[in-house]
Amino acid sequence: MSPESVSKPTKICPTCGTRVAADAARCLVCGTNLIVPSTTSKTDKAVQGSRMPQVTLSLPAALGLFIVLLVVLGIGGFILYRNASPAAESVTVTPTITLTSTASLTPTPLTPTATFTPLPTSTPIVYTVKLGDSCGGIAFAFGVSIQSIVLLNNLPADCTTLFEGQKLLIPAPTPTPTSLPTSTLSSAEATEAACEKFEHTVQENDTLSSIAFTYNVSLEAIREYNGLVNDVVRFNQKLIIPLCRRNATPGPTPTPTPPPPYPPANLLLPPDGAAFTLGDESITLQWASVGTLRENEVYAVTVEDLTGGEGLKLVDYVADTKFIVPGSFRVNDIIPHVYRWWVLPVRQTGTDNEGNPIWETAGVVSAARVFTWTGVPSEATPTP
Repeated sequence: MSPESVSKPTKICPTCGTRVAADAARCLVCGTNLIVPSTTSKTDKAVQGSRMPQVTLSLPAALGLFIVLLVVLGIGGFILYRNASPAAESVTVTPTITLTSTASLTPTPLTPTATFTPLPTSTPIVYTVKLGDSCGGIAFAFGVSIQSIVLLNNLPADCTTLFEGQKLLIPAPTPTPTSLPTSTLSSAEATEAACEKFEHTVQENDTLSSIAFTYNVSLEAIREYNGLVNDVVRFNQKLIIPLCRRNATPGPTPTPTPPPPYPPANLLLPPDGAAFTLGDESITLQWASVGTLRENEVYAVTVEDLTGGEGLKLVDYVADTKFIVPGSFRVNDIIPHVYRWWVLPVRQTGTDNEGNPIWETAGVVSAARVFTWTGVPSEATPTP
C-alpha cells in the first residue's frame, strides 16, 4: 500500500466563503485581500459560512445600467419586428415612388356650374271681407280695379255677393313704368293734377245717381274714377268724386253750385254709454251744428235698438240740433236695452209718387254713440 497522502492546509475567504490555499494572498473569486495584519488578534477572526456574492453599485451607475438595458430591449424589439414582417418594408418603398406624381401636386380647380334662379312672380293677396266692405272700397284700398277682383274670384258683375269673413284674392297692382322727369307737364297731366277730388262714403239710402246729383258730377265720371262696371254701390263704400268734372249749369242764368259736403256732426249729449231708467222723463240727443243749412237741408237722426234682435230702427229728420227719443221707441222691458244713434246732414231733392220727400246725402255721417234704457216707460209721447 502507498503511504497516505497528506492534504494541504486551506483557509476560507471571509467575503465570499471560497476555500483557498492557506498561503494565498488574494481570493481568486472575489479578489478580497487575505493577508491579515499582524496587529489583528486571533480572537477577532470570525468563522463565516458560505454565502452569495454581494454587488454594491452607486446611484449613477445604477441609472446608467438601467438606460443601457432599455436601449438593448428597444433594439431587440425592433429587430424582432423587422424579422417578423419582412413584406412591410417592401410595401412602404413602392408607394413612396408612385406618390411623387406631378398631377397630385397641381390639382386643377373645378369650373363652377351656373344655376338658374327663377324670377319672382307676383302672387295675389288674400283678403278677408269685413262688415261693410264693398268691391269698390277694397279695389280703392289696394289700388286695383273692381273688374280685376270680379274676374279673379268669379264674382257676379255687380259684385253684390260679398259677406263677412269671405276670402278674396286681390291681384297685385300692375307696375307702371316711371316716365323720365320733364321740365313741364303735358296738358292732360296738368289737368289731372289740378283736378279737385273728394272721397265720399256711401250711406244707407245712397244711389249712384243721387251721389252724382249731389255733387253735380256725371255718372260716367264717377264710374271712370272708381273703376265701376255698373251703377251699383254698397253701404260704406268709398268713392272718389272728381269735383273738377262738375256739369255745366244749363240756361243763360247759372244757378249756384251746391256747397261741398258738410263735415261730420260732433255728438254732444248724452255721453257715450250713458244709462237711462224710469226716473228719466225723456232722452234728448244733442249735437253741434255743421254749418248753416239751406231750406231743403236737415239732419237725419237714426236710432237703432241693438238688444231687441229684430232690427228695430227709427229714422227722423229735424232742422234743429237736438232730438227727443219717442217714448214709444223705448222698449217695455225690464232687461237693459242698448241703443245706438248717429246724425247725417241730408238734402231734399224732390218727392216720390206718394208725395214723400226724397232725401239725398249732403255731408259725412257722424260717429256713433250708444246709451242704455231699463224699465217700463211712461205714456208714449208723440213723435216730433
